[in-house]
Amino acid sequence: MGAVRGEVLQNGGFESMSGWDCWNIQCHLNSDRHSGQHSVLATGRSHYWEGPSQMITVTPGRSYQVSGWVKLLNGAGGQNLMLEIDYTLADNSHHYETAASSGNKGPSDGWVHLSGGFTVPDNLNIRATRFYFQGPTAGTQFLADDASVTSTSGTSSSGTSSTSHGTGNSHSVIDQIRKSNINIRVTTAANINKQDVTLQVKQTKKSFPFGTAVNSWKYNENAAGGRYRDFIHQHFNWAVPENALKWITIEPNRGQKNYDLALNMIHGLRSHGIKVRGHNLVWSVDQFVQGWLKGLYGDTLKAVVRDHIHEVMHKTQGLVEHWDVNNENLHGRWYQNQLNDPSYNLQLFRIAHGTDPAVKLFLNDYNVVANWGSTNDYLHQAQQFKSANVGLYGLGAQCHFGDEENPDTNGIKQRLDTLAGVGVPIWVTELDVMAQDENRRADFYERALRAMYGHPAVEGILFWGFWDQAHWRGEKAALVRGDNLDLTAAGRRVLDLFERQWMTQDTRDLAHAGNSYSVRGFHGDYQLHVLYKGQELGHLAQNFTLGKNDHSLTLNIHL
Repeated sequence: MGAVRGEVLQNGGFESMSGWDCWNIQCHLNSDRHSGQHSVLATGRSHYWEGPSQMITVTPGRSYQVSGWVKLLNGAGGQNLMLEIDYTLADNSHHYETAASSGNKGPSDGWVHLSGGFTVPDNLNIRATRFYFQGPTAGTQFLADDASVTSTSGTSSSGTSSTSHGTGNSHSVIDQIRKSNINIRVTTAANINKQDVTLQVKQTKKSFPFGTAVNSWKYNENAAGGRYRDFIHQHFNWAVPENALKWITIEPNRGQKNYDLALNMIHGLRSHGIKVRGHNLVWSVDQFVQGWLKGLYGDTLKAVVRDHIHEVMHKTQGLVEHWDVNNENLHGRWYQNQLNDPSYNLQLFRIAHGTDPAVKLFLNDYNVVANWGSTNDYLHQAQQFKSANVGLYGLGAQCHFGDEENPDTNGIKQRLDTLAGVGVPIWVTELDVMAQDENRRADFYERALRAMYGHPAVEGILFWGFWDQAHWRGEKAALVRGDNLDLTAAGRRVLDLFERQWMTQDTRDLAHAGNSYSVRGFHGDYQLHVLYKGQELGHLAQNFTLGKNDHSLTLNIHL
């Protein structure tokens, strides 16, 4: 592999062992290679994290692309392959980040390409940085070749503008994709003095989905639960039950089912005009599969799964808009493994789509937009589902950012661009950031929201909670705190975006506006009011909805 401009690694093509370390294991050059003359063979591995490594020099705040090729030589299928970054901090502690990964691989897959990236944290006192291959289980031998770490242009996470919080050109992109023109044409009777006429265009409802996960127990209780409900009803237009629709909650013990918790909440949300996502039909990660289910095999397991999907979808038919079908199937394959059927994840979609063809079906996974860990694996999985024609509507991206991690807006855009290649909508389904300082947390949320709202493939954004008393990550991720749900600085910032910056209100006097003018407005529902000498002319009021196409209004003002 020849020299690449901006390349950080030495000897990434493994034509010698120069620059590479193989702590505690044995590494040898091998003639079985991806390109060039050699690869490196890693043997004698006692731990999954052992593999060829190299110290690299990187810059805080800067983003890097990574690439590498791996070939497994022994062991079973279902192996994970990763390119990892290890930051050694000034106090000799370590901070790890997976820059690229590919799951469920085996020797039969041959050479596997890992690609992704990372952004060097700008809030850590980093003393040294190491790049390395890891993932296969202890005892597994593998070949590595054609490794690369290259700097991308510019810095990604150090904000530069105090008003935009490092959001770059998100303002202009949002204006382009989330707004349309309201074209207003006015005629007036002869006895009307235009200086006495005021026109008000006021947005009353957003069409873009901004939502939250909802804790069903908190939602259904009294006292603070009432304030919790009120906040949801007032500030969000979409919601998703956090746990109440999961199979392990509905049926923790076989035959002992409880749908009331979820259904009572869903009816409450819908009565306030809030649309609901269904999360989730099954969950492939071993620890979230209930114990009684793990004792089932073969046709018995298939029948139980099919019956569960039929039942829960029939009970929620017409009540939920979406379903996450097989949650986190990139990171868990319990159903496929239990049934010894790698394609069973496709069958789950077929069952769901056949049960209710009207509901929109999603994949849903993590480390696909917040970082590069599984982005390319998700792309390939989604392409497989789309080509299989099993009813896939969209991709759910969970977007849980790390503790004190400043969201990398350039990286978010790049990863969304990658996933947009599937050609289906993307929903940010589980957004949260973490920062002890609530002003820093506010900056983090704004950076993430602007990057996501400013991407044309993103069709909706949901937080994974907002109240410190009902959030899996506690106060460090919260928008509101305490029994009274007092707004934090992060909450004030988010509501300012949702309800001021990303809503449209326009007031003009007719003498200055002229007989024809346009208002650039966010998509949603509107009211037009006409005031004459400060008093509204009610017969001229209009309600309308602004969508992706421009909307025209004609007014004939008379007394």
